[in-house]
Amino acid sequence: MIEEIGTVKSLEGDMAVVLVPKKSACDGCTAGACKPENQTMEIEALNWVGAQVGQRVKVAVKPLTFVKGSLVVYGVPALALVIGAVVGKEWMSRLFTTADPDILSAVCGFSALIVALAGVKIWAQAASGNTSSKPVIEEIVS
Repeated sequence: MIEEIGTVKSLEGDMAVVLVPKKSACDGCTAGACKPENQTMEIEALNWVGAQVGQRVKVAVKPLTFVKGSLVVYGVPALALVIGAVVGKEWMSRLFTTADPDILSAVCGFSALIVALAGVKIWAQAASGNTSSKPVIEEIVS
């Protein structure tokens, strides 16, 4: 588990907004639950322990959530770019024999990248309602 200690900023139903100090690991995070603000991060976490505003809490994020988010956000678009470029160079150049294969490769690669980024955006919005992928307040520290 990736655990952070932070302070509850606000409550929204079963969710709490927790301020945690920003760390270097936050730079590569793709969980989508944080919002950067200066030297702290806002994490939207499930508040099943009943923490109140101002209390210090321990927030946990499952490592699988972190890894899965990273693979989807970075891996899928990169793979789409490469596959699109190969398709453009190998197959589209056969259909458009007068066109430059390198230009077809670039156009298909970037087109596939844009489609993949749109797909990732849709996936992220759909996953935001899934409570199994959200950070959870494990305990009240003080």
